[in-house]
Amino acid sequence: MGKRRKREVELVIISDVHLGTYGCHAEELLKYLKSIKPKRLILNGDIIDMWQFSKRYWPKSHMQVVKHITGLLAKGTKVTYLTGNHDEMLRKFASFKLGGFQIANKKVVSLNGQSAWIFHGDVFDVTMQYSKWLAKLGAIGYDTLILINSFVNFILKLLGRGKISLSKRVKDSVKQAVKFIDDFEKTAADIAISNGYQYVICGHIHQPAMRKITTEKGEVTYLNSGDWVENLTALEYDQGMWRIYNYHDDQIAQKIKLSKHVRQSLDNDEIFKDLVSEFLSVKK
Repeated sequence: MGKRRKREVELVIISDVHLGTYGCHAEELLKYLKSIKPKRLILNGDIIDMWQFSKRYWPKSHMQVVKHITGLLAKGTKVTYLTGNHDEMLRKFASFKLGGFQIANKKVVSLNGQSAWIFHGDVFDVTMQYSKWLAKLGAIGYDTLILINSFVNFILKLLGRGKISLSKRVKDSVKQAVKFIDDFEKTAADIAISNGYQYVICGHIHQPAMRKITTEKGEVTYLNSGDWVENLTALEYDQGMWRIYNYHDDQIAQKIKLSKHVRQSLDNDEIFKDLVSEFLSVKK
């Protein structure tokens, strides 16, 4: 049987992958990336979680995601890495460019004559601006909740019941969290409208969305790529249309087979050697 033809997509945006943490669904992301052929890929922040990165935890699947993205570069895909709060260390390299790869803090893309303003979104987070230590503490608590959630879902699977998302339930039930998301979206929309953008695209809040927001100043389409911890979502733009991609609905990607060794962890030397070899292999 021949190779399955990959789905061509003009633009793909993913964010909040959090490679290097227990909650990251790297295998699912790898299957998705293997199922598509994007002309342009925008990594909209928090791809590698440098806040919680541990040398003791870096499975091969996490490294395979990095390898696949560098492989896309070699095949002609333009890749832009927009920095987020968990990978803010990369902000000092915001002007870096190498062939089809670049690092930036924000990006404006023209799509059929319309402007899309793309950035991670942590700039709107009050806890990030004034209490970074509190935000980091919250991130650790969030990762712990994801670990507990994994154990709960393992038990539910044994009992023949469906999975649940504890973090999503917390977000949906706490009024403060709901208000934060509403305020986040409205702030992004207000600034985008003031600057004449037709689209504003964020990540950060792990809440996939696509909707028009209208104010007294005008209208803008707000989009959020979601995450690869809870929702397993991305944004795709092709043939003049946007859509929210959801891995759970993708039967083709789910059937892709990965190496049985993909769950193994790498030691420190292997991580370093792999990263160096991948960067050296990127062609100008």
